[in-house]
Amino acid sequence: MKHLLYYLAIGLFIVGCSSTTKTTTNKDTKLPEGAVRIANDELEYEIIIIDPGFETYLYSIAKPANFYSQEYYEIKNKFYVTEWNIRAGNPLKYNPNIYENVIDYDFNIDYGLDVNYKLYNYFKFVEYKYHQSF
Repeated sequence: MKHLLYYLAIGLFIVGCSSTTKTTTNKDTKLPEGAVRIANDELEYEIIIIDPGFETYLYSIAKPANFYSQEYYEIKNKFYVTEWNIRAGNPLKYNPNIYENVIDYDFNIDYGLDVNYKLYNYFKFVEYKYHQSF
C-alpha cells in the first residue's frame, strides 16, 4: 500500500502552454486530499501534484510567489527538470518511488508565474521531505 501511495504521489503532468492559470485544490475537483492542480482547461495543460504534505508545504513553508521573478523560477526549473528526468530515467541508481515520472516541460513555452512557482516549490518540497539534493 505504501508503494502504491508513492506511485500515485509523484504525479507531475504538463501539457500545452499559457501564461494564464487557474489554481484549484481538491475542493474544486475530484482529486485526493492534499492534491494541488494547476490548470487552464481552455489551453489544455495541467500539473497535478499528489504528494502528501505538498499543499501544506506550499502554503506554510514556501516563500510567496512574487518573492522571485518568473525568470528566476524558469531558470531554476530548467535545472531541476533536467536533473529530475535524468533520475527518473535511472531507476537502478535513484529511488523510483520518488522519481517515477519524467516531466514534460518545454523550456521554450511560457507557462506563467503560477505554474513555474508551484513546480519550483515541488522540487524544493522533494528536497525537504525526501532529503534529496539536486
